[in-house]
Amino acid sequence: MHEVSVAESLVELIADEARKEGFRRVRRVHVRLGALGHVEPAALLFCFDVVAKGTAADGARLELEIVPGTGWCEACGRSVAIEQHYALCPACGRSHVEVTAGAELRLTGLEVD
Repeated sequence: MHEVSVAESLVELIADEARKEGFRRVRRVHVRLGALGHVEPAALLFCFDVVAKGTAADGARLELEIVPGTGWCEACGRSVAIEQHYALCPACGRSHVEVTAGAELRLTGLEVD
């Protein structure tokens, strides 16, 4: 399950920050998660809770901001909503759509004690 490795990476980042900043406990973890990123939000929430046990993030609430897929169509020059990589442009039907948002996975903030 890909989400386990993502959760493990988040917990490692949190542990690194805890060492650097001197906090002991995290209350909330804020993550931007792209809708095109192949990470299932519900599975990530479950895996995070399991992986965080016994760490500074134990009991922390993982809050996901889901970023919708957006692309730029080179053919018609429009910014368009897309639901998958390599999507056809919904405006002109051409295949030259470059993903501009929705593929990210970024730890954006921690609320700590």
